[in-house]
Amino acid sequence: MEFLAQFVDFLLHIDKHLEIIISEYQTWTYLILFLIIFAETGFVVTPFLPGDSLLFAMGTLIAGDKTGLSIWVMLVLLIIAAIAGNTLNYKLGSMLGMKVFKAENKILKLEYYYQSHEFFEKHGGKAIIFSRFLPIFRTIAPFVAGVAKMPFGRFTMYNVIGGVTWIGSLLFAGYLLGQIPVVKQNFDIVILVIAVVTFFPAVFAALKSKFSKKKVTEV
Repeated sequence: MEFLAQFVDFLLHIDKHLEIIISEYQTWTYLILFLIIFAETGFVVTPFLPGDSLLFAMGTLIAGDKTGLSIWVMLVLLIIAAIAGNTLNYKLGSMLGMKVFKAENKILKLEYYYQSHEFFEKHGGKAIIFSRFLPIFRTIAPFVAGVAKMPFGRFTMYNVIGGVTWIGSLLFAGYLLGQIPVVKQNFDIVILVIAVVTFFPAVFAALKSKFSKKKVTEV
């Protein structure tokens, strides 16, 4: 529970935590954020890492012109991190298969695999792009693509498009909108809205799966 409380606090006040990171590590912040984005997209066991809110908040802080960081350097590095992370995840999926998902596993739940696979089957290669904007799905989708043996060239095309779109849209959304007075004064609420909107599909899919299983059991 303490970890969950700390995670929620970090998420809701991510701008304050990023300010501390920037003040302590300065240009090393590029590497820290690179590793966070790479880990969230590259390792199937880290779907809980912040992505959307982190990008928006970072764009906002850079726009404030007090960080000494470049929006363009950050953009390029994080796009590379997102593409490289998904590529690693795909390779792990092609090597390990779905055996890492267990019904009793609290992180790699079997239902996550089925939900992501259903999403992948429904939307095809475009799921790699769409999943970028959906927490949990963006971590599981490239792994599932690897398990399903999606052609690597086709996967790479969607991976690059998705990585550029995801990083670019959220980083610049923060950069352009974060300095608007109403957004700046209600930043915690904006971050909460981003979290709720992006996590809703995953929660909805989980609930849908749970009630579907319940109906089957009752029948």
